Amino acid sequence: MDLATLIDTPIQFSNSINLILLLSLMSFVPFFLISVTSFLRITIVFGLLRSAMGTQQSPPNMVIVAIALFMTIFVMSPVWNDINENALTPYVQGEITQNQAIAIGIQPLREFMFKQVNENDLALFSQFADLDLEKIDSKDDIPIFVLIPAFMMSELKTAFTIAFIIFLPFILVDLLIANILLSLGMMMLSPVMISLPFKILLFVLVDGFNLIAKGLMQSYIG
Repeated sequence: MDLATLIDTPIQFSNSINLILLLSLMSFVPFFLISVTSFLRITIVFGLLRSAMGTQQSPPNMVIVAIALFMTIFVMSPVWNDINENALTPYVQGEITQNQAIAIGIQPLREFMFKQVNENDLALFSQFADLDLEKIDSKDDIPIFVLIPAFMMSELKTAFTIAFIIFLPFILVDLLIANILLSLGMMMLSPVMISLPFKILLFVLVDGFNLIAKGLMQSYIG
């Protein structure tokens, strides 16, 4: 077998090595969820929603993480299907090499992140990486180590922007209850204790969880 044929031949590992690689990759699942998917934005929004309502530990963190995980599956399913069809399946079948599978598989994730990333955040990390965005002809020339932190910063900004809008009606309810108690002379009574049932009632009447979940998913799909 000549050198050219050896280079073009896909690299195959034994089942034991594949198992070791799979177990090693599983340790990166939490990092993967936080850094390159919609999980970060969804968890922050639901966490701040709980703070806005003043319900303390309800819903619990485990419930928020579970909801965010399933919503992330819905949002990221087109990306994962693309990776499976064009990278993972051909690699398992021996049609492409490991390096080719990684190069092909990372493209859908890059496209997803580029749709959500803010230009200012991308310019910030490009500056620290000594990259001039004006001289870059294609997005493919932007390294992944620049794109990922820029994407995460953009997700944080978007999540806090959404949370600010969510906070407004609950703040209005708190102010209204506080003014009513003040006018009645009940200054020793905690406004938070009285406003909590009304905030929960308001949120249930407008079907708040449905609206927030719909808005979050449409923010990625739209």
